[in-house]
Amino acid sequence: MSESPLRVVVIGYGPVGARLVDELLPAVSAGLIAVTVVGAEADAAYNRVLIAELAVGRAERESLEVTDPGEAIAAGVSVRTGVAAVSIERTRRTVTLSDGSTIGYDRVVLATGARANVPTLAGVTRLRYDHRPPAADASRLDSAEAPLPRGITALRDLADADTVARAVSLGQRILVLGAGVLGMELALAAAEAGAEVGVVYHGEIPMARQLDRGAGLLLARGARHSSVSMISRSPAESVVFRQDHDGVDRFDALVCADGKQISADLLVLSCGVGARSELARLCGLDVATGILVDERLTCWSDDRIHAIGDCAQIAARPSIGDSQAPPRGAPSGLIGPGWRQADWLARSLTASASGLAKPEPLEVDRDAVVMLKASGIDVVAVGDVSRDALDDLADDVHSGAEAHTSGCRHEPARRVSSWMDAEHGRYVKMITRAGVLEALVCVGMPRAAAELTLLFERRSELPTDRSVLLRHDGPDIDDASTGDIFAEDATVCWCNAVTVGAIATAAEAGHASVACIGKATRAGTGCGGCKERIAHVLEHVAVLTP
Repeated sequence: MSESPLRVVVIGYGPVGARLVDELLPAVSAGLIAVTVVGAEADAAYNRVLIAELAVGRAERESLEVTDPGEAIAAGVSVRTGVAAVSIERTRRTVTLSDGSTIGYDRVVLATGARANVPTLAGVTRLRYDHRPPAADASRLDSAEAPLPRGITALRDLADADTVARAVSLGQRILVLGAGVLGMELALAAAEAGAEVGVVYHGEIPMARQLDRGAGLLLARGARHSSVSMISRSPAESVVFRQDHDGVDRFDALVCADGKQISADLLVLSCGVGARSELARLCGLDVATGILVDERLTCWSDDRIHAIGDCAQIAARPSIGDSQAPPRGAPSGLIGPGWRQADWLARSLTASASGLAKPEPLEVDRDAVVMLKASGIDVVAVGDVSRDALDDLADDVHSGAEAHTSGCRHEPARRVSSWMDAEHGRYVKMITRAGVLEALVCVGMPRAAAELTLLFERRSELPTDRSVLLRHDGPDIDDASTGDIFAEDATVCWCNAVTVGAIATAAEAGHASVACIGKATRAGTGCGGCKERIAHVLEHVAVLTP
């Protein structure tokens, strides 16, 4: 054990950085680690994933909180908020802050997160951050000297949420540019709250990264039935402004490549995010899509610097002679993997400080389950679902021809099973390899989705007759027959890896509501997509409890 504590500087006090600090508190209290955390926002860490719910009045500000800075300070953590890290001097091992102060370190953890992508639009300045130093003014970390024009927001922080909330409360016209999962959730929630909402996207279907054509078209139709205008195949090119009473330009309309001009009171950019990696670039760390770290979350260029969360791209370090091409992949962009990285790194840093053996390398997450949080529209997807059932038939034909000429038969590596009831908005596709589920998409079938995500998690083989899975959402289903989804080891909250058993234990201890379960186990405090499932587990436990 070292005589002096391990000095750890955490740059970024968002939900992932805060999780790391919270997990290090026992080591801080024991004098093993001295932690300084630097956050550009003046507010304590909060869950950005739920910003849209705050904006439409579905969530209270307090429900977004993910940490208690007072507890960290009481344990001995130095919390510096409202200030940004502007440089890292790796030789001297110091971090310089925007207020001119410097902090010495033994380890640095970059948890700088991601910023909203600003698309190329005539009338909107799009900055490149690759070699731009971080803004000296922490409040301009993302806007630098080119803030978005009035009437345009990206919905990434509390100020953005206030802007959207004002438009919703006034029943104004809101235009969402981009139809990813967050954009669709915002559009559906705002329309339910009374706003006039439209979604503009360049492809044929929404959520094109997660869904296939069938699921995407059903989602688009469901959104239209929920009073959301879905404007597809409309690449945005420019914006039109009008002048406010004070002479400042304000967004008035979006102009698309086909010439259509769509008027609105507020334009919300939902065009993905990019890692905040400029601090890493400036100090000479390897950066691709994100800051490159190995399976121990250690930067390729410096063993004293780590990265976690939306800024971190996990990839194996290249060996001599390996290709010099940038590695494939990208930061996950999801809060669950970021939290798991924070948990693992806390164990690793604690082991280093105490002289104990380090944990096994982090197991890189499989494809994450994506759930659309929307009233009346159930969408669950995981993995690459682009393969079509007809591809199986084509493979069979080609395999048969090869077998005829070579004398051997090659079975297709992957198989597709799908079913659709378009009239009632139901669809499921299952892609398997040797009977084991590798990818799925499910629309309008929540019970089947729960069963399939359980099978995906366990790497279990699907029933030979796939059609039995459809009965889970039938009118004659007996809850007892789906008891497997209430198995103790079944995962309910993917963000925090909370199982049915953990929720049942908490419920038996008196935590009888979804909110109480969240406080006791963290379940439902990530993306929020599992809250209905938590409620079902509580109902199940209540039935079983005498």
